[in-house]
Amino acid sequence: MSISSSNPTQNGSVKNNDTLHNISQIEESAFSKLLDRPRPLNMERQRSFDERSLADLAIGFSPRLSSRVSSENFTRLIDNYDQTPSPGRRSDFNTPRSQIGFEQHPMVAEAWDALRRSLVHFRGQPVGTIAALDSTEENLNYDQVFVRDFVPSAFAFLMNGEPEIVKNFILKTLRLQSWEKKIDRFQLGEGVMPASFKVLHDPVRNSETLIADFGESAIGRVAPVDSGFWWIILLRAYTKSTGDSSLAELPECQKGMRLILSLCLSEGFDTFPTLLCADGCCMIDRRMGVYGYPIEIQALFFMALRCALLLLKHDHEGKDFIERITKRLLALSYHMRTYFWLDLKQLNDIYRYKTEEYSHTALNKFNVIPDSLPEWIFDFMPIHGGYFIGNVSPARMDFRWFCLGNCIAILSALATPEQSTAIMDLIESRWEELVGEMPVKVCYPAIESHEWRIITGCDPKNTRWSYHNGGSWPVLLWLLTAACIKTGRPQIARRAIELAETRLLKDSWPEYYDGKLGRYIGKQARKFQTWSIAGYLVAKMMLEDPSHAGMVSLEEDKQMKPLMKRSHSWTC
Repeated sequence: MSISSSNPTQNGSVKNNDTLHNISQIEESAFSKLLDRPRPLNMERQRSFDERSLADLAIGFSPRLSSRVSSENFTRLIDNYDQTPSPGRRSDFNTPRSQIGFEQHPMVAEAWDALRRSLVHFRGQPVGTIAALDSTEENLNYDQVFVRDFVPSAFAFLMNGEPEIVKNFILKTLRLQSWEKKIDRFQLGEGVMPASFKVLHDPVRNSETLIADFGESAIGRVAPVDSGFWWIILLRAYTKSTGDSSLAELPECQKGMRLILSLCLSEGFDTFPTLLCADGCCMIDRRMGVYGYPIEIQALFFMALRCALLLLKHDHEGKDFIERITKRLLALSYHMRTYFWLDLKQLNDIYRYKTEEYSHTALNKFNVIPDSLPEWIFDFMPIHGGYFIGNVSPARMDFRWFCLGNCIAILSALATPEQSTAIMDLIESRWEELVGEMPVKVCYPAIESHEWRIITGCDPKNTRWSYHNGGSWPVLLWLLTAACIKTGRPQIARRAIELAETRLLKDSWPEYYDGKLGRYIGKQARKFQTWSIAGYLVAKMMLEDPSHAGMVSLEEDKQMKPLMKRSHSWTC
């Protein structure tokens, strides 16, 4: 494996005091007109916005006005970006916006340097970033390129106008998908994407080869369900960012998508449109009670299906999948919005459920026992707010909050606009619990005592408020920021980023933090964790230029608009 040591571009920024001085004089109505105003596009310069509109956007992110920005205005902003791809644009804090309204934080240059040092090369081309560059710990598998870990790195490079790295990664993982995959004597499905890969260098033959892990070396030997979904999402992001559809239109990429989709759209004994999964099949890759229908997988599944609709060709093979995807999306959106959604009204309804109902008109369709409701949920649920719970299956509801699943639900438009607003209301209302002193909790609350022993199998790494069990993960900053931008709540992201900036660099970019407030560096956390670095950079670049959120944000599909709403708690 070869690691690049090239330095990132380090750019300064100039603050325009006149612009900032005038911010307080701008009325809310005038600000709305600025965002609504049609923006002239200059394709020759390969820019989505002219300097004037960029200056206007900088005004929109002032601390005084940011809380009044509507989600509709941000939707228009992202739509403008979607319609105008700009292949050569860079966002390494040398854009007009950064000169007008942003001062470069000292961490930015350090982060770019660390990210570039994590680059992995294969036969002279960069193909990804390793999980961590912590020389003080044993490598284990942290010296590999993980599909899910590379996603924030990919977005950072795309936003910085460096798409070749992402293209190489997409093609190399596609090549690995075609390999024969066996665990013991069992052969995995053809469409399974690897969890990770590494580059092996043979000094004798002076050659390099790729070695992939499809779960046969992972803890628990579980195949990564999320890898294929992230691959499709990343392919769509590359296409949106560059305006180059030729990569997605390659026969190999079309086949790769169809193979992934075949795995999750196949018919079986399922009575629900959600995907049945084993524990440890996603970011939470250890035994943590997320088996069944975890929100992270369902949200990623939904987003991957929507991205695939945009990428699949309308040929004979493509049309068949498009039809199947459309039907599944309609069923999946209804199921998730109806049965996974929890707010104050729905919580009260579950509290009053009758059991043992047998009919098509049953309200308690999953026969959930009201006495199984955890005590903490009654104090945790605010009057205004709601979220998608962790899991729903027969006689079982996992009421834990999971950050990744809820953020992806917002970005993919799995959540309705009202539900998206309610999720952000919950984050603001329960800031200490979900963010604390280091953003963001991977899940809340932690499981402990007897419940911990049964659910985790006494896992010493997932003790209470540590690692996947209520630990705080800086990588989630980029997803939180994207969700904040889409819902018109950039002030939430700004507050979280400022919290992270007080410690991340000083603590050498840890993988995660421990404690109820995220006060302590994780007991087994790796330093110089690449996705902690990339997550910070992506969050900063999206705040600098919110149009970047168009790479990962999808607008609501009117066909999937719900016929009825379970609750109106957000308007109480």
